[in-house]
Amino acid sequence: MELSLAGRRALVTGAGKGIGRSTVQALHAAGAQVVAVSRTQADLDSLVREQPGILSPKKCPGVEPVCVDLGDWEATERALGGVGPVDLLVNNAAVALLQPFLEVTKEACDTSFDVNLRAVIQVSQIVARGLIARGAPGSIVNVSSQASQRALTNHSVYCSTKGALDMLTKVMALELGPHQIRVNALNPTVVMTPMGQANWSDPQKAKTMLDRIPLGKFAEVENVVDTILFLLSDRSSMTTGSTVPVDGGFLAT
Repeated sequence: MELSLAGRRALVTGAGKGIGRSTVQALHAAGAQVVAVSRTQADLDSLVREQPGILSPKKCPGVEPVCVDLGDWEATERALGGVGPVDLLVNNAAVALLQPFLEVTKEACDTSFDVNLRAVIQVSQIVARGLIARGAPGSIVNVSSQASQRALTNHSVYCSTKGALDMLTKVMALELGPHQIRVNALNPTVVMTPMGQANWSDPQKAKTMLDRIPLGKFAEVENVVDTILFLLSDRSSMTTGSTVPVDGGFLAT
């Protein structure tokens, strides 16, 4: 399936590791220019070095690194306010601060909602305003989670941010649709990123989740990235306001 992403300009948050990093690489391989946003400069440096044919971001702007903490509204405005035209946006940056409900702290609440929800609003506003000013269509993908729709122990704040993100996605789709900007959420199960492998390496812990997944396995990074690219592309041109599970059937149980 030809996704026709060549020549488009994309912005990916949480680009330093895991799903975000692989999404940047896949978009670059498909011929898109990519603004890669991460709070960790070392991750951005290694990402740029890995792209074939890129000696430096200034000489060959296939991947443009931007280092900023999206939990800081003012810093994000400074870093991305002048980012220029963006056609495609992947809101992937997130934090997961796990605490039992009775031990949830203000700091965990503030940090989680700042990054997982407020930053999505801010970055999407920047991109959408640019698209509307240009009269250009666009696509936004918000990386949510199966935890938006199922209660998980010690995930009260994380589940809440992702539930809010799903509803934000629908309202964004409602308001931005008349401008031909599509907005969808992607809801993966556990993904076998390095972090996912580390967090779910205990066989007993893994079994409790796998027993709830009809396909009996966790998602690989490419399962998620392929779905992101489909939702960004014109092949999904009639899909907006959706929450798309990549969960092996978890949400069906």
